[in-house]
Amino acid sequence: MAKSKLRKTFLEPLGKNNPVFVQILGICSTLAVTNKVQNTVVMTLGVTFTTALSAWTISLMRNHIPSRIRMMVETMVIAAFVIIVDIVLKAYYPEMWKQLGPYVGLIITNCIIMGRVEAFALNNKPLPSLVDGFASGLGYTYVLLSIAVVRELLGSGSIWGIRILGSWWTNWSIMIMPPGGFFVLAIIIWVIRETIMKEESHA
Repeated sequence: MAKSKLRKTFLEPLGKNNPVFVQILGICSTLAVTNKVQNTVVMTLGVTFTTALSAWTISLMRNHIPSRIRMMVETMVIAAFVIIVDIVLKAYYPEMWKQLGPYVGLIITNCIIMGRVEAFALNNKPLPSLVDGFASGLGYTYVLLSIAVVRELLGSGSIWGIRILGSWWTNWSIMIMPPGGFFVLAIIIWVIRETIMKEESHA
């Protein structure tokens, strides 16, 4: 029974309760980092790390947090893990840290993290909270990576900085601009809701 609950907790954020194309959370990242696959991978790893460990930590503390300062405690916990991500990037990947600039620090404002802490971690034990946070991060990751692949390929003719399309290809400059992120996200949400999710609802 416990294993089936954990399995459901893990699978829901990947599909019918995905934080991006169902809950429409964390979409500001589509503007910030998805013009390059490499930047997207780093950012989504940071968000997944922060979401999972923040949920786990808050769950451990849930019975000892006064309700009147609940949001402050949650913000401090999230900020602590974001600082860890920022320090690691600055120490080991300084060039990537410079490219991402302030966006790493802005992970703290990602609605997905606070949303999972509030909706799940405060009401569940540490292990399910860790699984839910990790799965939510994965659900966020694969959607943003899909957007990044399309944007970098059409906007630069490359993936991960490696040229894929030949000299015949004319880069779509709009794809590396902010509107390109929302444009691709809207198409992905529409396709998923009109195909996969509609089929699941009729099943």
